[in-house]
Amino acid sequence: MLSRPAVAAQLVLLSVLSASAPPVARAGKRSVVGAFSGRAAPDPARPGSRPDGPAASASPTPRAGVFGWPVAGPVMRPFDPPPQPWLPGHRGVDLAAPTGTSIRSAGPGVVLFAGLVAGRPVVTVGHADGLRTTYEPVRPTVRAGDRVVAGTPLGALLAGHAGCPAAACLHWGLRRDRDYLDPLALLGLGPVRLLPVDGVPAGQPWASSAGSRTASRSYSSGVL
Repeated sequence: MLSRPAVAAQLVLLSVLSASAPPVARAGKRSVVGAFSGRAAPDPARPGSRPDGPAASASPTPRAGVFGWPVAGPVMRPFDPPPQPWLPGHRGVDLAAPTGTSIRSAGPGVVLFAGLVAGRPVVTVGHADGLRTTYEPVRPTVRAGDRVVAGTPLGALLAGHAGCPAAACLHWGLRRDRDYLDPLALLGLGPVRLLPVDGVPAGQPWASSAGSRTASRSYSSGVL
């Protein structure tokens, strides 16, 4: 039989191992955020900037304004979480940009991973409040442990992201601990309303927005 000091030492070790274990997805968790009219992203060199126009409803993520767009490009595919973690869905947003475009960190933090995941080049950055952003497919120019700020180059965009109707798309993901969230919530924005390719329907409240017209021309149907 183990002595009391030995039992206590084992309990402490188990607590440390449990705290450092990778998170396991919980069923049925979804993020609900405000509405966004589908405008193209502004220059990511201006952290915290957003497209012109009225702001959407408050996001569930903290410190909006600390984060910025990782690349200037229209949203081609929105966040579409599955009803259950094991079902198909789209756990991020796709932003179109030319191959070779510099991809920048959306916010301050530490690079947690830069390498291949299932053959795809991925960069993951850890932020405050348990947030993590991911960027793929990106040929990394950073290494795990590097400290970054909003706008720090992470690598170059590569072609080949599945489901992207453009030549190349950045898949930008966001997690808080175990839950997938909409990355646009970092900017105080929410899900994109994808507009028809031939323009904005007459009489819609966002029809006068130049940014919305840009996004509608960039979107191709059939990617959801």
